[in-house]
Amino acid sequence: MRQADALRGRTAVITGAARGIGAGLARELAGRGIRLALLGLERDELEAVARSLPVEACCYEVDVTDDAAMDRTARAVDRVFGAPSIVIANAGIAEGGPFATSDAATWRRVIEVNLVGSAVTARSFVPDLLSTHGYFLQIASTAAFGSAPMMSAYCASKAGAESFAQSLRAELAHQRVAVGVAYVHWTDTDMIRDADRHTVLRELRAHMPPGARRTYPVDKVAAWLARGVDRRSPTVYAPPWLRSVQPLRPLLPLVVSAVSRRALPRLAERGPVEPTGLLGAGGHADRHATGPAQSS
Repeated sequence: MRQADALRGRTAVITGAARGIGAGLARELAGRGIRLALLGLERDELEAVARSLPVEACCYEVDVTDDAAMDRTARAVDRVFGAPSIVIANAGIAEGGPFATSDAATWRRVIEVNLVGSAVTARSFVPDLLSTHGYFLQIASTAAFGSAPMMSAYCASKAGAESFAQSLRAELAHQRVAVGVAYVHWTDTDMIRDADRHTVLRELRAHMPPGARRTYPVDKVAAWLARGVDRRSPTVYAPPWLRSVQPLRPLLPLVVSAVSRRALPRLAERGPVEPTGLLGAGGHADRHATGPAQSS
């Protein structure tokens, strides 16, 4: 029996499921007959995603950085569906701009959601995964490969999430829980579209090699990720050609630094670079949910 068929009737938990990659993954996994627990900050959007799915799905409005709330959510999922076999730590936010002038609370919030939130997700659901011998997928990014200027919080959080997942993989392997890291490139989400509205982020992207600038549709990225879930893969690349970049990782910081030394002075000549604040509708939802202390 194919692994995808073996997952039919099982339960998957997806954080950050209100839109973008999270919603795309919900559609892909639902097509495999997997029931869904959708977690996020926006109940209306989560419920809209749930209504669009051909399987049973429940929605939980929760902040992934809140340990107690996430623990209550894990118990609620257990009551409705039983222990999940798949947990996907997808929730993420981003901000851009010079580190020195960044808002400290906004910068910290990116770390908290992307890194600490992933760890809280794992802590809440690992007991279930131990009972189902399940699969935990950490959504990382090519930002973990070669950290870019003006994106210090996002790059640090994704590199940290990668390292966290690798440590968790080694810790849980003997207990038959698989842990994967997904490396996602430019995807057509509202976060990326919002980033492209800001001159400095758009210009920095323009200095990437032509093939590396391409933006991929959410549904295509979700299909690549879902295939990794089917296979319980330790690494998932979206797009698949990113696998070939892994051996070059030691060189990437040198390349990024060389390009930045040329590009950033030219950008500075156009005027001061302002922080972007949290990007996209997901960033707006996070600001609304957590209050002005996290806004720029």
